[in-house]
Amino acid sequence: MKATLGLTGVTVNAMALIAPGAFLWITFVVQAGYAYPSGVAMWAGIFAALLLAYATAISYSELAKLYPGAGSSYYFAEQAFLSKTKAFRFARIAKFTIGWASHLYYWVYPGAMVATIGIMIGYIVGNFAPDTINAGTPGPVFMAIVAIISAFGIAYIAFRGVNGSTMVNIAINAIQIAALLFFTALAIAYRLGHPEGSTGLALDGTKKVLHYALNGDTPSHPSAWSVIAPHNFSYVMLQATIAIFLLVGFESVTSLGEEAKNPTRDIPRGVLLSLTIQGLFCYMIEYFAANYFMSSAYSMADAKGSAAPIGDMMTIIGNALLGGHGQAFMMLEALTVFLALIGTTLSCINTGARVTYAMGRDAEVPEHFGLLHGENLTPHRTIWTLAAISAVLGAYGALYFFAGGSAPDDKTIATLPHNLWYAIGMNSNASLSALPNGLALITLISNFGTFIVYGLTNVCCIVAYREHHMFHGVKHMAIPIFGALANFACMAFYVIGPIEGLGSVKEPLMAVGIAVLWGAYGAFYFVRNSKKKGKETVLVTKPA
Repeated sequence: MKATLGLTGVTVNAMALIAPGAFLWITFVVQAGYAYPSGVAMWAGIFAALLLAYATAISYSELAKLYPGAGSSYYFAEQAFLSKTKAFRFARIAKFTIGWASHLYYWVYPGAMVATIGIMIGYIVGNFAPDTINAGTPGPVFMAIVAIISAFGIAYIAFRGVNGSTMVNIAINAIQIAALLFFTALAIAYRLGHPEGSTGLALDGTKKVLHYALNGDTPSHPSAWSVIAPHNFSYVMLQATIAIFLLVGFESVTSLGEEAKNPTRDIPRGVLLSLTIQGLFCYMIEYFAANYFMSSAYSMADAKGSAAPIGDMMTIIGNALLGGHGQAFMMLEALTVFLALIGTTLSCINTGARVTYAMGRDAEVPEHFGLLHGENLTPHRTIWTLAAISAVLGAYGALYFFAGGSAPDDKTIATLPHNLWYAIGMNSNASLSALPNGLALITLISNFGTFIVYGLTNVCCIVAYREHHMFHGVKHMAIPIFGALANFACMAFYVIGPIEGLGSVKEPLMAVGIAVLWGAYGAFYFVRNSKKKGKETVLVTKPA
């Protein structure tokens, strides 16, 4: 690989994966509906996830200073253990464990992204062709086809090389942040101009007397403080298990060590800069504005039942504040979201492919994954494999987006167009309610993998600096311990939530089950591959 990326390049590639414009649009509905009404603690849940992310980002940053190279956590784990006088024996086990777990994150995440692209395109097409596709409940088959096309189209950009990807991401980040701030300003202005008891617009264009209260059938925040208040500890933890999906990506630049001009300096900075710009600044502002906007005319209950609640909000705001041009405003913002979705999926495919490339180069997975394309110098076989997996997962997520807690009632189903686009994934309310929500399941699987990788990376930071002359008690012990405990606590809530009766039991417990199966297969593969290649699982002598 060639070293072509500076500080801007590595930071922008991470920023693309933490795409605030994209995630506000695509995950708001999941956050509003997951373990309803825990969405009242949405902002606090994101803030809790941000604290967890910062602790982990510091660990990544500190590890990147010691070990700049391709492979991210996979590479860090090996180097951290090899540098120790006794723990070196577990270097191979450590790097394989964290590399294998990384696939649960990096290889599932793009599937969720292309599914949301399909859902978004379905929502947009429904606004222009309502007789063919319903905007609020787009055709599952149509969304699945868009997801498949998106998976292979974005993989082709990744196949062409990281420089082209960086230029695309620079443009996308600038556009989406500008559009995001404009929406944020209008949403806050709308709320300030529509106090309790005033008349406001609903999505259908009718005028309603606005009411702000969390109790009742149309919950909305009665004050600015209510938006940021935690309300309930369990709600915050449940929201954090979703919110980590918004924040992951800051670590992606650590996989570009061989493509950075000055990796020891720029990659640690890029990790923290990307999280600060996108997480602390953009997310905190935009989620405050979106939650503050809601009222009895468009409440949390309405948001959880829509294919695109942020699109609905933009339509209302545009009609009220932009001379009745709500649909046009929504479409312009949707275009920026679409570009951001391309950028974040592209960045994840680039990162995931390079982690697998590093493992293939070490013969820890099939060695053809460790080959580079002769002209583009990209891990092409890994990229196209990831594209196929993303297409399958994306199609599943789109086909069953309206399953589980998002299942429409039979009356709504009866009013939908009767055509090919609704042939699969739109049966009766009873049959859909019995199934797990496709997008929520994929999201929780990816997030579970994220928590494993982040938690273990914090442990690796402790190991790496334990016998090092640069050891610092706060940066290399206290912060990583907090990061590890926070990540593992979020994993625990996958089981604790259902036990406490919070939300659906299907999606979180199925996510845990799939993760356990993936781990069991990984252990089997590791042992079998070690015997086949004559490798030691536990090292006897320290490599030179």
